[in-house]
Amino acid sequence: MAMTMRIRALASEFLGTLLLVFFAVGCAVLGVEFIGTLGIALAFGFVLLALAYALGPISGCHVNPAVTLGMLCARRIDVATAIGYWIAQFVGGIAGAALLFLLAKQVPGFRADGAFGSNGYGDRSPVHINTGGAFLAEVVLTFLLVFVVLGVTHRVAVVGFDGLPIGIALAVIHLLGIPLTGTSVNPARSLGPALFAGGSALSQLWLFIVAPLVGGLLAALVHHVTHPAGEERAIADEVSAA
Repeated sequence: MAMTMRIRALASEFLGTLLLVFFAVGCAVLGVEFIGTLGIALAFGFVLLALAYALGPISGCHVNPAVTLGMLCARRIDVATAIGYWIAQFVGGIAGAALLFLLAKQVPGFRADGAFGSNGYGDRSPVHINTGGAFLAEVVLTFLLVFVVLGVTHRVAVVGFDGLPIGIALAVIHLLGIPLTGTSVNPARSLGPALFAGGSALSQLWLFIVAPLVGGLLAALVHHVTHPAGEERAIADEVSAA
């Protein structure tokens, strides 16, 4: 039974990350001229919200290595589970980008070189933010996402209305982050598109892996201060009793 649940959780993380990349990054790649920055931001928020309801009870719907790191540091999952989630998320992100690339290639004149929804700084940033600024932005943006996830969940899973504030947070994060770096806050989301964009997207990829993980770690540390373990259990008991 435990092995079956583990396989289901890993499959959920793979599928969730694949769908997040395909649909949300797909809006950025194929729909930006029609829906704009606001539409892309809402796409990321709505897709994550939908996935939270669909996959939250199975795996927790992390679909993001930074969220998994936060859960690990908060001692809600063990190292073996975290490693399994990370592998599933990165492979899912690559698979989602591959599926999106296959679809996009059917559009006449489409070119993925250097773009394809990848993240960037310097001349690859809409506002030409420098390396330090991009790193700071990704740390702070990811901090908010992971802090909200940890704050609204009391265990590993996203259940009930937990997905609503998480989806809203991700949408707001993209409203600020898209002009800065294109918004990563998710190493798996960044890896897949960068592999197909190539060039400078790959050379800058390190920042969009390291900075979100730093943000997730900081969120877990601050969450430990603002939401002590004993208080979290008491709140969970009160909710259950109600």
